[in-house]
Amino acid sequence: MKTDFDIIVAGGGLAGMIAAQSASYYSNQRMSILIVDRNPEPQLGKKTINGWICGDAVGKNTVDYMTERIKISWGNPEIEHPVKGVMAFSPDRETSIPFDGDGYMLNRQELPQRQLRDAKKVGINLQYSVALRNLLYEDGTVVGVEGTNLLTNEPFKKTAKIVVDATGVASMLRNGLAVKSKIERKIDRDDLESTGRHIMKFEPGEDDKTDFDPDYCIIHLDQDIAPGGYAWVFPKGKTKVNIGLGVQHKELQRRNERLGKKDDVVKLINDYVKQNKAIKNPKLSDDPSDSVNATGTWQVSVRRQNDCLVANGYMIVGDSAWMPKPLDAGGIGPAIVAATIIGKDAVAAIEAGDVSENALWQYNIDFINDYGYKTAGLEVFRRLLQTLTNEQINYGMKHFLSNLDVEAISKGEHPDFGTVGKLGMLIRGALNKKLADGLRFTAHQNKILTQHYYNFPKTPDGYDAWHHTLHKILDESFARLKN
Repeated sequence: MKTDFDIIVAGGGLAGMIAAQSASYYSNQRMSILIVDRNPEPQLGKKTINGWICGDAVGKNTVDYMTERIKISWGNPEIEHPVKGVMAFSPDRETSIPFDGDGYMLNRQELPQRQLRDAKKVGINLQYSVALRNLLYEDGTVVGVEGTNLLTNEPFKKTAKIVVDATGVASMLRNGLAVKSKIERKIDRDDLESTGRHIMKFEPGEDDKTDFDPDYCIIHLDQDIAPGGYAWVFPKGKTKVNIGLGVQHKELQRRNERLGKKDDVVKLINDYVKQNKAIKNPKLSDDPSDSVNATGTWQVSVRRQNDCLVANGYMIVGDSAWMPKPLDAGGIGPAIVAATIIGKDAVAAIEAGDVSENALWQYNIDFINDYGYKTAGLEVFRRLLQTLTNEQINYGMKHFLSNLDVEAISKGEHPDFGTVGKLGMLIRGALNKKLADGLRFTAHQNKILTQHYYNFPKTPDGYDAWHHTLHKILDESFARLKN
């Protein structure tokens, strides 16, 4: 079948742009690639009218992964500020855990323009101001996209050998997928967190490294401040910050009932800013590079990635595939890894003349081997954390984390909690004994889940049995960890 393009990438956000660049790189620029985005050119990839709502942080190791494989490198101004890592503080702020290592704070308004220039240089086609609503199908295979040109109100329809869906967490294309497929269509509301943040300039206040540190991203675990999630203070300079938080809906309701309040996410963020002693007279950033991006809220997935990432002629990546890390909702890192991989596997399928589910299956395996193997275990760990009180988090961070556990967390892996069993009778109080049991259980389940993901089937034939076992492990885990 003759198509308008070899590959159409639906969505020109961070993941979509890297996916297109990856496909261009692996095909030596021989394939015709179209990126379709609903925004006008100056605001390419914008998530909402409020901008590119995000914590903006990414590990250097992930950016290096992309640079080594597809030769994309970023610099100033899209990299706004370097950091030495992340420090997570207990609710009482007496214990802190370093993780993630060197990284960058990105400017999400500048980055799309850098990606746009790079895409144009290698001959990638772009179509702006189009709202995509449906996929096109032929003989049980996705063969294109259709929608509306928002400037002319005319119908838009283009065909391709493969459609890469990078349209975001609530993707209409994925939700309406009308071919036989193993891809999950809808996300459970409990697997979404409401997040929001301000990008602010301020005058230095008290010198308190638990409130602001120009060299480290700070995370506060606190069920009163950010129930079921966490709050963050990420530096964008000595007097500029990305400050916000994410909450889980049910935990916010419980917190409000417990404290007799009716707070929403915006109120929680504003209160969090006010109580920060290191940030004096904060105001929303007036930098031109933040002009349409200074404040906003958004929904982020905090579960494992979609259990299957491909169908006939169709692949999903980034937020569309629910790739943000379950523990901290960090979406940039996994999106970069997956988008780097997806171009290679899409090009290989097209060059082989087969874009079936079977031919695209390698993308599932490649992503799991490089990143996805750990996400289900982290999802189970998140469920445990959401059941804990501040007192339990304080106790656990102070007494239950060995150097090996901190090292695992620093790599984005599940801690082993090997010391918990050895403490035995030293653990004080029924709640902390319950916590110790929970930590042991999540560590055990993580080992089982990691091994299960490494045994992901090599072809679609083995998927149903694998998937059945996965849900059996997850259902058992979630039932045990219910509040």
